[in-house]
Amino acid sequence: MPSISSPTPPAVFVDYQRTGGIAGVDDRLVIFDNGLAILSRKTVSTEIALNKSELERITGIFNEAQFSMLGKNYSARRGTADYFRYTISYHGKTVNAEESAIPPSLQTVIDEMNRIINKADSSKRDLPFANLPS
Repeated sequence: MPSISSPTPPAVFVDYQRTGGIAGVDDRLVIFDNGLAILSRKTVSTEIALNKSELERITGIFNEAQFSMLGKNYSARRGTADYFRYTISYHGKTVNAEESAIPPSLQTVIDEMNRIINKADSSKRDLPFANLPS
């Protein structure tokens, strides 16, 4: 009897979360290695399709930032108010940073993730949360 193989599910390529700010932002962008990305916000999720060149651009930005060499935590000074917190996972490494303590190389990564979020905002296809994979 021939074996039936099921397709390998896509792997998480980048997991990016930003929270905080005056408006109480809570955004999570998960990019899969097949180019599908899901932007989850407080009440909706948006699907984004990234092409191969965009995935290569993201890889280049992470490599240029020497993400694997960054520390795990960059904390803001006490008393800082209304700042953003970022959690970024890439290739098995997670970095946490708060707005006033972001190293310049990590800022380029954050800028790219925010660019993708802004791109999603300009071409919305909202998905109900009930349809998201668990």
